Parts: sequence; C-alpha cells; structure tokens
Amino acid sequence: MENKKIAITSDHGGYVLKEKLLKMLKDENIEVRDMGCNSEESVDYPDFGHPLANAVADGGVDFGISICGTGNGINMTVNKHPGIRAALCWNEEISRLARAHNDANICSLPGWFLNESEAYLIIRTFLNTGFEGGRHLRRINKIPVKMY
Repeated sequence: MENKKIAITSDHGGYVLKEKLLKMLKDENIEVRDMGCNSEESVDYPDFGHPLANAVADGGVDFGISICGTGNGINMTVNKHPGIRAALCWNEEISRLARAHNDANICSLPGWFLNESEAYLIIRTFLNTGFEGGRHLRRINKIPVKMY
C-alpha cells in the first residue's frame, strides 16, 4: 500500500466504518484523503460517490474506497463514471479477484454488514493485489459502452 494515494468516502450508513478505516490507514502512514461524509446524519450517497469517482478517474488518487449501508447504492453511483471499475467487496477473496481479474479502482463496502477487522482485511487485500492483465485486459477493454 506504500506510495498509493487513496481517497475514502461514505454516506451516513458507512460513516462509522469509514472513520475506523481512516484511523487504521493513517496509523500505517498511508496517504488517505477523506471525502466525507462527516457524521451519521442522513445524506445522499451520490453527493459523496460522484466526487470520489471524479478523483479516481482524473488521477488525483490511485484508488477509492466507498461505503454505504449495503454498498450497492454508492457502488452503482461511482460506476456511472467512465474509467471507473468499482467492485462491491464483502470478503477478502472477492476483493482479491476484483483487483486481479477486473483491475477495480474503487472498493465499495457494505458498512452495515462488515466489522472493522473484516473491512480492513478487504481493503488491505484490494490495495496489495495487482492486476493480472492478459485475458482479463481484453475483457476490461470491452466494458465501456461504444456508440455505433
């Protein structure tokens, strides 16, 4: 995870987990940008997902972490952006495969369904797994919608 710029965001459903992950990442001297939200007060996940996706797509950060209650809403939001390949990860193996086979650049987490140690293992695996390329690259190149 060294030398990787990471951004993290959540809605109210992911706020508590986001704060715990932020502390864990910072304790390891990992550069992480907190893109909100800033409390458990109800907010709309697209208001936080879109800026995160922009930061990853523009190259301002290498990877993103997005969290909402189920992980689904914020994952759907960030995946609307060209160049974003976000994966909803609920265990370590899904996280590893999201990077190795799909070159995912945002890890979306279901904040209501993971404890902090499970979530941190998922994030560590995501950030430390490389993309295998090869046949997977061919498939990834087919993801963007082409207008004919």
